[in-house]
Amino acid sequence: MEKKSLNYHESLKAKNVLKLRELLKRLPSFCADYFIGKNDVISSRTKIAYAYDLIVFFEYLHDSDDKFNYPIHDYKMEILDEITRNDILFYMEYLSYHEKDGKVYTNDERGKARKLASLKSFYHYYFVNELIKTNPADLVPMPKLHEKEIIRLDVNEVVDLLDLVENGAKLTKGEARFFDRNATRDFTILTVMLGTGIRVSECVGLNISDVDLNEFRFKVRRKGGKEAIIYFGDEVCDALSNYLDLRNTIIPVEGNEDALFLSMQNKRMSVRAMENMVSKYTGKLNTLKHITPHKLRSTFGTNLYRETNDIYLVADFLGHKDVNTTRKHYASISDDTRRKAIMNFKLREDENDTDTNKNDGD
Repeated sequence: MEKKSLNYHESLKAKNVLKLRELLKRLPSFCADYFIGKNDVISSRTKIAYAYDLIVFFEYLHDSDDKFNYPIHDYKMEILDEITRNDILFYMEYLSYHEKDGKVYTNDERGKARKLASLKSFYHYYFVNELIKTNPADLVPMPKLHEKEIIRLDVNEVVDLLDLVENGAKLTKGEARFFDRNATRDFTILTVMLGTGIRVSECVGLNISDVDLNEFRFKVRRKGGKEAIIYFGDEVCDALSNYLDLRNTIIPVEGNEDALFLSMQNKRMSVRAMENMVSKYTGKLNTLKHITPHKLRSTFGTNLYRETNDIYLVADFLGHKDVNTTRKHYASISDDTRRKAIMNFKLREDENDTDTNKNDGD
C-alpha cells in the first residue's frame, strides 16, 4: 500500500493526536470519554491544553489528600462526586505558588482562570450527561481579571522596525552572518504580520499555493481548522512577490515543497523560530515595550481601526468570533482623543488672547 503524504495541517493534527494519547496516560482512564465527547467542540491544541490543566489538578489531589493517594490512572469516575467545592478552592490557592520535583510554579489570575475554566468544562461534560451527581466546579467563581494594557507599536516604531530588517543595523556579528540569506524572508514575514494581523501559527502554516498575488489575497487556517481568505495591500503584495522570487530558487527538504517560509534547514519554519526572529529585531528598537508576534497583531488591529473606524471589519480580519474581543485593541484610539483634548485645555488664557472673553460670566 502506498504511504500517504500528509500536508502541514494534517501532520500537525496527527502530532497533536499522538501528544494527547501520551497525556491521557497520566490521567484517570475515564477522562478519555471527555476528550472523545469534545471532538466536535474544541480543537486538538485546546484538548492538549485542557489535558495539561487536568494533570495538574489530579496530581494536586493525589499529593494533598491521603484518600486519593493511589495511582491516578486507576481513579474511577465516582471520584468526581467525592471532590467538594472546598477542595477546588484549596486547589486554586495552591496554583498561586507551589513546588514540584524541585521546580517552582506560579499562576497569576489569568493562569488560574484558565485552569478553572478547564475544570469547569470537564465537570460540566459529566454532569450534563448525568454521569455524576454533583458539580462543585460550578460553585467556584472565576477569578476577577484586571484589564492588561494592550501593547502595540507606534507608527514611527513600525517604520524603524522595517528599516532595521532591511538594512541589518544593530545586528551582532553572529546574527549578521545569516542576514543576507534571511533578510528578504524576515522582512516579508514582518510585513505580512503588520499588514494583515494574522497569528504566528497562521503565518507558519502558509503555503505557496495559498498566495494569490493577482487578487491581493491569501488563504489561512484559523483556530479550529476553519479556512479564511485574507486580503492585503500593495506593501504586503510587493514583499511577497520579492520573497517568492527568492523562494523559487530554494530546494526544500522533502515534504516541505509547498511551505512558504523556510528555515535555515530548508524546512517549514516553526512557531518558535518565527517568534525568535521577531524578538531578535524588535529587541533592537529604541523602546521599552516587549514586542511579540501577538503585539504585531494588536498593532495591525489598531491601525486598521484608525483607517476604517469599522470595528466589525477589524473583527473579521482578526478572526474574532465576538466583536467585544476586538474592542480591547482600540484603547489607544480613545487615548489619542484624550491626549489631544487635554493639550487644548487651558486654566488661564495666554496674554496675547483677545479681551473679548474677559467679562464672560458677569
